[in-house]
Amino acid sequence: MGIRTVAIHSDVDANAVHVKMADEAVCVGPAPTSKSYLNMDAIMEVIKKTRAQAVHPGYGFLSENKEFARRLASEGVTFIGPDTHAIQAMGDKIESKLLAKNAKVNTIPGFDGVVKDADEAVRIAREIGYPVMIKASAGGGGKGMRIAWDDEETREGFRFSSQEAASSFGDDRLLIEKFIDNPRHIEIQVLADKHGNALWLNERECSIQRRNQKVVEEAPSTFLDPETRRAMGEQAVALAKAVKYSSAGTVEFLVDSSKNFYFLEMNTRLQVEHPVTECITGLDLVQEMIRVAKGYPLRHKQTDIPINGWAVECRVYAEDPYKSFGLPSIGKLSQYQEPLHVPSVRVDSGIQQGSDISIYYDPMISKLITYGSNRAEALKRMEEALDNYVIRGVAHNISLLREVIVHPRFVQGDISTKFLPEVYPDGFKGHKLTDLERRELLATAASLYVAEQLRSQRFLGTARIPVAKSKRSSWELSVRLGDGIYPVAVSKDGSSFSVEVDGMKLNVTSEWNLASPLLSVTVDGTQRTIQRLSRNASGDTNIQFLGTVYKLQILTKVAAELSKYMPEKAAEDTSSILRSPMPGAVVAVSVNPGDTVSEGQEICVIEAMKMQNSMIAAKTGKVKAVHCKAGDTVGEGDLLVELE
Repeated sequence: MGIRTVAIHSDVDANAVHVKMADEAVCVGPAPTSKSYLNMDAIMEVIKKTRAQAVHPGYGFLSENKEFARRLASEGVTFIGPDTHAIQAMGDKIESKLLAKNAKVNTIPGFDGVVKDADEAVRIAREIGYPVMIKASAGGGGKGMRIAWDDEETREGFRFSSQEAASSFGDDRLLIEKFIDNPRHIEIQVLADKHGNALWLNERECSIQRRNQKVVEEAPSTFLDPETRRAMGEQAVALAKAVKYSSAGTVEFLVDSSKNFYFLEMNTRLQVEHPVTECITGLDLVQEMIRVAKGYPLRHKQTDIPINGWAVECRVYAEDPYKSFGLPSIGKLSQYQEPLHVPSVRVDSGIQQGSDISIYYDPMISKLITYGSNRAEALKRMEEALDNYVIRGVAHNISLLREVIVHPRFVQGDISTKFLPEVYPDGFKGHKLTDLERRELLATAASLYVAEQLRSQRFLGTARIPVAKSKRSSWELSVRLGDGIYPVAVSKDGSSFSVEVDGMKLNVTSEWNLASPLLSVTVDGTQRTIQRLSRNASGDTNIQFLGTVYKLQILTKVAAELSKYMPEKAAEDTSSILRSPMPGAVVAVSVNPGDTVSEGQEICVIEAMKMQNSMIAAKTGKVKAVHCKAGDTVGEGDLLVELE
């Protein structure tokens, strides 16, 4: 748009992507958010110093802070978002519910006041009827929210939610409402100007969630019919007009299985998942926000807003999906390559190769968006994009994302916010290989091993003539995958390999460019993109196949026979020790050496990426030693407490 930009950043973000993209950049403080990105005094100082005329607050931090918007207005600086009245009205979940009721918007039954203490919380919860949702009045992003099914959980939820709300938003007020069982989370994007015009830009389906945070979003929703869509859109616009809303905003609804919809909250900012709406409507929401803030009327009418095609977004996180669907992982991105060579793919990321994923901020790596003329096409492209995404140096959730988008229930559109716990009741375990896929993986791994053996025999750029020509064309291998050991025979056939697994012959072809992080391999006519993540001299290799990383050991037949004489390393007894499952900060330690603890009792609380996690004892016993105290920073795997 030809507008010059100033980026603000904390000292650890000095090399961040947004800093490099902006015309100028200014540091606003050290890493902790309260001293940098939430530090209004420092930010106001930068605005004065750079003579900025407007501020776009992004998605998080101060984007829904009425005090910040008020301070900007008093300095004559434009806030690219709604005015303070709308932020205050919608940001307070209690006030917004009353406003929604008055604007004839469907709302969830609940208690409309502030809950004073745990006893009152229990009384209100009993009146509404369990289950109930306890949530921070000033909250958002899944922080400060707990579901309670009985009195005890209500007391505990009250304590945790108020602590999380205080540390995330500086406001510990809570409210309680009925928890709608098995709902869909569908939101309507609205866009309004300062001249009384407001549009709804269709819906986004955001039901795939973990810990109340979205993981996969799509537009449009498979569930809505045109009548429900219009009714939701019209109610969303009615609410926006009731608070004289201007700018882009999102009205979130819970939709039950009978297509009844209830107002959840309004986000008075741009949403993380806005790209899917941009893909199907052709509007650039950030550009529209800037135009509205400058005072221009909207350029479109409601009849101009189309639904063209289908878009899906996956949130790629630096998280280990095998630990409760995603516990944060930190580290340096040693290798990073976005799948931009796949058609109709958009990647919105704030990092690049060499970036650090730190404990201070949200662990999101990027948003991966694919677009197609219909849902099947968009999902097929997403599958391809996930396979072609190279992320090394941190754990990531690509295996989980890929399993979700190919899952029969997801493909049919049979989803709710409980999708992950229902489909994976014992936690996510990665892709389960079919017999055919297992043979494909074994054949691919064996072929890779042989291709490497052949490459290591070639001397490039030397005039030496080998004394004996190696004419070897067949290899007898033993491949270990999981608990099974499989004999595999490989023979070279021109540029391809013929591999025998389980008495079946498979033909494996590839260019075998072993230096590339991505390998395109064709097994019996089926093309797969795989990644070999690591290998060592003892035959261990890690291969990412169908999104999941498999550990294999490939040995020659002779080496395999000798390997049974190698001693195994004994596993550590983990029931008597408590290790930190993720990097973070210790908030509280509730035991001392000598105390007796019972199984399931809370030992300490660790805060990571703004979420509080309660660590519990795995068995009943006596505390032998405590290795941490409140305020300590701990890494993944650090010893916290030992039991006798």
